[in-house]
Amino acid sequence: MELKMDILTLAKWEKGIQPFLGRLPVQLVVEKYSKGRLDFLAQLKKEIPVDICEPPQELARTLWGIRFRTPVMNAAGMFKNGECYEMVAMQGAGGYLGGTGTWNGRRGNEKNGVYLPFVKYGKSNAASNFLGLPNEGDAENSIRAHTMGRMLNCPIGWSVMGSPNFSGEEKLKYLVSSMRLYENANVDFLEINESCPNTGEGNVQDTGLVERLTYVKRHFLDERVCDDGRKRVIPVIVKFSTDTSLEQVPMLVDLLCSLGYDGVNFGNTSTQYEKRRAGIMRCEQKLYDYFTQTFGGGVSGRPLRESSLELCAKAVEYVKQGGVMREFNVIRTGGVETWKDIEDSARIGVLLNQWYTGYFKNFSEVGHRVYERLWER
Repeated sequence: MELKMDILTLAKWEKGIQPFLGRLPVQLVVEKYSKGRLDFLAQLKKEIPVDICEPPQELARTLWGIRFRTPVMNAAGMFKNGECYEMVAMQGAGGYLGGTGTWNGRRGNEKNGVYLPFVKYGKSNAASNFLGLPNEGDAENSIRAHTMGRMLNCPIGWSVMGSPNFSGEEKLKYLVSSMRLYENANVDFLEINESCPNTGEGNVQDTGLVERLTYVKRHFLDERVCDDGRKRVIPVIVKFSTDTSLEQVPMLVDLLCSLGYDGVNFGNTSTQYEKRRAGIMRCEQKLYDYFTQTFGGGVSGRPLRESSLELCAKAVEYVKQGGVMREFNVIRTGGVETWKDIEDSARIGVLLNQWYTGYFKNFSEVGHRVYERLWER
């Protein structure tokens, strides 16, 4: 008979074996973590909390006329195909973000015999992944988005990206087509991912950035309407890497504001491996070095905390000084783990945060009380 553990027991079991992983060959650790992650997520998709967790009213934040129940929600990549909306709504999440999606379905990366390479550095509260945008495609996922409704008034956003399988104007046409699908599915906001480290895409140094964002302005931002002709200006934000330099922030904010975008998110995972290595505990650096040298990928979690905060502070300050005449919000992603991180964001003027690695760290300790734990401080 097959023995199945409940999801919290599985998470705690995984946490309990972390001290012993350092004794295993690093390749084997990566294989086990990558396979274990897929098994865990498959089980998580089936989870429905027993109780509904209602956030205190005073935690709600309103951005673009959308009420987010708390200042924190999941980041892109956690629920690529629209999984677990009911779960996170019942947990008390501020909102829900699906994707990152692409026009075409993608299997994702496989290297050295490892499918969707992933590893966690448990003692450092960090992780690495080399996933490569696995998703079932925007046509399929926009249908899912349309059927979600709005459980417990939990708003829904979707992360989209120009597929690496296409290039030039074809790629941009498909991106806009994807955005239109989600707009017509009545999602509350869209996030364009300009920062994926696992596909060679998304680089603020890329001379094509202005052309891409301008194309979206002309073919989507300027024509934000539903199928029935009703005007609905769905907010669109753009996500950049936590590796963005502080000097680039004013240029990026100016660009987004001038084109009519509604916000910016700093940021995604990091490929500055040497810099982030300082945040990895010595006992996990061998595994870290192996993964980053063998697979590359993006680093997430606590080592990104200061970078995301600094970038967002710079962006908020520039928006205020620049006298932006329309609503433009700054979102923080990277190293968000505790209520203090939320308070640090609020102090600099960030109203909404996204988390990923921090979510799973807290889930392994308290299960479905993962959001409630935050506001209990």
